[in-house]
Amino acid sequence: MGIVNVTPDSFSDGGKFLNINAAVQHALQLVKQGAEILDIGGESTRPDAKPVSEKKELRRVIPVIEKLAAKIKIPISIDTMKPAVARAALKAGASIVNDVAANRDDGEMWKIVSEFRAGYICMHAPPSLHKIERQKNMVAEVGKFFRERLKKLNAHGISSDQAVFDVGIGFGKTIDQNLRLLASLERFKKLKRPMLLGVSRKSFIGKLFDANVNERLPASLACAILAIESGAQIIRAHDVAETVQAVRMAEAVMATK
Repeated sequence: MGIVNVTPDSFSDGGKFLNINAAVQHALQLVKQGAEILDIGGESTRPDAKPVSEKKELRRVIPVIEKLAAKIKIPISIDTMKPAVARAALKAGASIVNDVAANRDDGEMWKIVSEFRAGYICMHAPPSLHKIERQKNMVAEVGKFFRERLKKLNAHGISSDQAVFDVGIGFGKTIDQNLRLLASLERFKKLKRPMLLGVSRKSFIGKLFDANVNERLPASLACAILAIESGAQIIRAHDVAETVQAVRMAEAVMATK
């Protein structure tokens, strides 16, 4: 899954692709590099990011999705917390909603996903997204969250086949909790749903290795390989070409077992 941030303030590439044409060209380059899904976002979810109005988010992402939908055949995902943005994006040609606010109580987003029969990426995070919650057993907490969410999704007309789970690395978690989740991904296979992992260039890597955002690719690739070996099916990445090569190598080795 290639990341396309149509934002001025995303932690890794904020401002690079705020222009619509620049975002489209970047997305097409990611497809050439091997991206099998494109994730388009118009609001940064980094800590301390300023909220974006619905109108502004729509203005950022909808033209990009419309242009891409006319040019590519791979699925397009809308990375948003706003139901109205999700609806407009699905109308414009997206087919997946990537919801970092899947802990929501309001069911409007789920009604829209059900209406469009879209894919739904359900990510674990605390209500505040980034406030650290020091559960003694984060792995058990995430598993419980996924089971409860799946029941709620079903109740809102979303079939289990539409759901993908994301453990939410970096969202309201300590470094140790992030590492424990990465080490325990295989435990979530029993839920029988695809797993997405998003660790690309994240700050916990920087804290572990005192590495700036442009120095985190090796650790990001290590996490991707470990995730694939543990049963994850989708890797969300900024560095698509490098990630594709690393993942395909891991798969080639695994295929010989």
